[in-house]
Amino acid sequence: MKIALDAMGGDFAPDQVVAGGVQAHRELGVEVIFVGVKEKVDAALAASGAGNWAQIEDAPDVIAMDEHPAQAVRTKKNSSIVRACTMVEDGRVSGFVSAGNSGAVMAAALFGLHRIPGIDRPAIGSAIPTSTGRNCFLLDVGANTDARPEHLLQYAVMGSIYADKLMGIATPRVALLSNGEESGKGNQLVQSAEPLLRAQKDINFVGNIEGKDVFRGKADVVVSDGFSGNILIKTAEGAAEFLFQSMRDAVKGDPLAALGGLLIRPKLRAVRRRADWREFGGALLLGVNGVAVIAHGRSDARAIYNAVRVARDAVDREVVATFTAAAPSVVEPQRKSEPKTAPFVT
Repeated sequence: MKIALDAMGGDFAPDQVVAGGVQAHRELGVEVIFVGVKEKVDAALAASGAGNWAQIEDAPDVIAMDEHPAQAVRTKKNSSIVRACTMVEDGRVSGFVSAGNSGAVMAAALFGLHRIPGIDRPAIGSAIPTSTGRNCFLLDVGANTDARPEHLLQYAVMGSIYADKLMGIATPRVALLSNGEESGKGNQLVQSAEPLLRAQKDINFVGNIEGKDVFRGKADVVVSDGFSGNILIKTAEGAAEFLFQSMRDAVKGDPLAALGGLLIRPKLRAVRRRADWREFGGALLLGVNGVAVIAHGRSDARAIYNAVRVARDAVDREVVATFTAAAPSVVEPQRKSEPKTAPFVT
C-alpha cells in the first residue's frame, strides 16, 4: 500500500512530519511517499535516519495556513497538498495525509477526487474518548460551518459506516447533538433533522444527546453541524490539557503529594494516553471519492504516525466503497428540488 504524505503541512513540518512517516513505514508496513520541497524533505529524511528507501515527490510550492483554501488550491498546482491529492486521483497512491491548511485539503479533495454521488457535503470526523472505555465518533468537526437537515442525515449514515468499519462497533448508536435530549429541543436545524434521522432505517438512531453525555458514552456516533462540532472538540481538548496540567501543578513542591503521584503514575499515563488527541491521528474526510486524512496542525511525529495508520485502515477496510454503495439509496429519497449550493470551505 502506498500513502502520500504532505511533508510541508503543519506547525512542525517537515522534520516531525517526516519522522512520523518514517515510523509509519517501519512499523505499519506502509510505503510512504513524501510530498514537498525536495531539499527540505531530503534534510528531514537524513535527520530521521530513514536510509535510501524513501521516495520523494517534489512539490516546490507550499500552501500556508492563512491562505484562502480554494484560491490557493487553484493557483498553487505544484503545492504539496494538491500534488498529494493528484497522486490519489491518478491511482499512484491509495490515500493521502496532510496536517496543513485543512480548508485547502478539503478544497483539493473536492476539486480532484470529487464528492461521492449522493453526498452533498463532505464532513470531518473525530474520535472522542468516553467513560465506557470505548470511543465516540463525532462529525462534522469543521468541514462545513453551516448545514441543512439532509446533510446531517448524510453525516449520520457515513458516521455509522465509519464506526462499524474502522471502530469495530456493530450497529452503532447514532445521536444528534442538541441542548436537550428531549425530542423538539434544539435550534431549527436540529428540529428539522431529527425526524429525518428517526425515519432512516439504515441507522440505529437513539435521539438527541447533550454535550456532557457524549463523554459518558451514551452514543457511538454523534452528528452535528461543523460549527458546533468544532467548538465541542476543541473545548474537550482544552479541558483535558487543563486537567492534566492542574494535576502536575498540584504535586509540585509537596513531597507527600509527589510520592502519591509516583504511585498512581502508571494509571494516569494510561488515562492521558486515552485522552491524547495525538493517539487518534487524523480525521478521515468523509464523503469524497478517495481516502484523504486531515491531521491536526500541531501534529508531532506520533500524531503523523497515527494519521497514516488511519489512512491505511480506511483503505484496507474499503470505507470509501461502502460509502459509495450506501449513499444513493439513503440520500435520493430525501433530495429536494431546490438548486444546489456551492460547498462552504472553512
